[in-house]
Amino acid sequence: MSSEIVLQSAGPDRSRVAFYGGSFDPVHLGHIAIGEALVSQFALDQFVFLPAFHAPHKKRTAPTSAYDRYAMLCLATAEMPDISVSKIEIEMPERPYSVETLSRLRSEMPDTELFFVMGGDSWADITTWREWETVLSLTNHIVVTRPGYEVGIEHVTDDVRSRIVDLRGAGTFHLSTAGEESSDPRIYFTDAVNMDISASRVRQKIRDGDVEWKHDLPAVVANYIEKYQIYS
Repeated sequence: MSSEIVLQSAGPDRSRVAFYGGSFDPVHLGHIAIGEALVSQFALDQFVFLPAFHAPHKKRTAPTSAYDRYAMLCLATAEMPDISVSKIEIEMPERPYSVETLSRLRSEMPDTELFFVMGGDSWADITTWREWETVLSLTNHIVVTRPGYEVGIEHVTDDVRSRIVDLRGAGTFHLSTAGEESSDPRIYFTDAVNMDISASRVRQKIRDGDVEWKHDLPAVVANYIEKYQIYS
């Protein structure tokens, strides 16, 4: 791999916004680190957390109240001007699929270069998503890898593989205004965040009475969880 990777600029008349979908049950320091790192790495104008009312492709029981998860995200990002939280999915309790949400975002933000952020586990399951190839064609995507987890590409089509840009281990990464922007959305693999924290492990620590769970969350979120006994 070349030591220098260039990402095409969005141009002077277009803003660049990334949406990070998920349950965020609860939001933890790894999620926040992803937002901060991608704002810098992709020169984003805004990074938006997009909590789901209930992710339709997930089989586990219903998550914590969407309103508690939204409140925790707002508390965690209150002092971050480049990071915000959207209510568009939690206000649609019919559980919209990602293809519907991204189509809506494209319609409402036609002059914005959009990115959709997912973790390596979601990428591994991408072919189980409704109209997954359409999902990958609606916006650029950013796949954030976790330490110790292999990210495969064998499960996707040749067309999708041809649009993958691997930024992991890139020595230099910057924007360029030269040339024309590609018409095909890209899928970027990045290891910009080297943190191995999972929401499921945080919930388990709380249930087990392991006080170490507080170290994995912003202090304001930990206080909220304790005050309202979210996982007790």
